[in-house]
Amino acid sequence: MPKVKVPRKSTTIDMTAMCDVAFLLLSFFILTTKFKAPDVLAVVTPKSVATKPAEQKNVVLITVDHEGKTYFSMADENGPEKAEVINVAAQLKGLTLSEEEKAAFSKRNAAYIGVPFSQLQAYLRLTPEQVKGFKSPGIPTDSANNELQLWIRAAATAFKGAKMQVMLKGDNKSKYPAFKSVIDALKRNEIFKFSLITDPQNVPKGSELEKKNAAKKA
Repeated sequence: MPKVKVPRKSTTIDMTAMCDVAFLLLSFFILTTKFKAPDVLAVVTPKSVATKPAEQKNVVLITVDHEGKTYFSMADENGPEKAEVINVAAQLKGLTLSEEEKAAFSKRNAAYIGVPFSQLQAYLRLTPEQVKGFKSPGIPTDSANNELQLWIRAAATAFKGAKMQVMLKGDNKSKYPAFKSVIDALKRNEIFKFSLITDPQNVPKGSELEKKNAAKKA
């Protein structure tokens, strides 16, 4: 008796639901992704072969631009510490700051503080639009008037009981005296360990460091 052949039919899969899910996931990641804001202060850091990523928590950043001007800033995540820093700094210099000026410091500190204490109140009163066109003179760091050490002391007080990550970011064209003034300010606050922010690159071919890395892997 001959077998009955069942006619073959093409299999169809409804992809509508899968496409909907894919677009929902794509929309979710687009809306929730936090993009890194562009640097307010352009600094070309020197290159190095270091592979350790920069810390993101409890960071106090000291920046030296190509003109040797010094700036102070803190991580956005450290809101309570920022509030304590401005309170301590104002107390050390005998400044009377309003609550609005203190709030402006916490918001504006992400864009660097680069003025002497004599100009701090006027700077904190600037609108965001005025800040964009403001040319900071830098924090005084000379031997006779090193105001950076007061900012560092205020930061050390704010982070008391927690580990403060001090980072130094210097432009490749800045001169040694500017860095020495920063290091002197750190030493006066008994801070002897800090991290340098550099532009990472691969280990040069044929260098001693490449040979050492190859020997460790062997």
